[in-house]
Amino acid sequence: MPILSRRGRLAIAAVLDIAIHGRHAPVAAKALAQRHALPPRHLEPLLQGLVRAGILKGLRGPRGGYDIARDRRKISCGEIVRAVATQGDDETEGMTLLVSTVIEPAIAEAESRFYAALDRISIAELCASAEGQSRPTLALA
Repeated sequence: MPILSRRGRLAIAAVLDIAIHGRHAPVAAKALAQRHALPPRHLEPLLQGLVRAGILKGLRGPRGGYDIARDRRKISCGEIVRAVATQGDDETEGMTLLVSTVIEPAIAEAESRFYAALDRISIAELCASAEGQSRPTLALA
């Protein structure tokens, strides 16, 4: 069972794809969706969340699309995943004392370490790794 959600993986893949393919022109959501075998409507909310977080910038118009908003070395996988994380799983009502005082703090510590590890992975590192691959177009399987 993967620890990182599909949404988190897709967000990292989208930012990496835009970093690779957007060097000369913005990447259209349609092209991005096509490379990842997804409907464009599926990606738009995710991309907009990344724009709101300052990770991507959206460019309107006929030659518009998405581009990286900052230096790739300063965008971490942890930041990307946090930007698209969905809220709503924080229900504390009805939690037993054991869960709230023992289990929750232990899980919070594990999550903190997991995000710290993701924070050490930059988009620049992933770009360098992708450029070393033999396939020119990388997509989610």
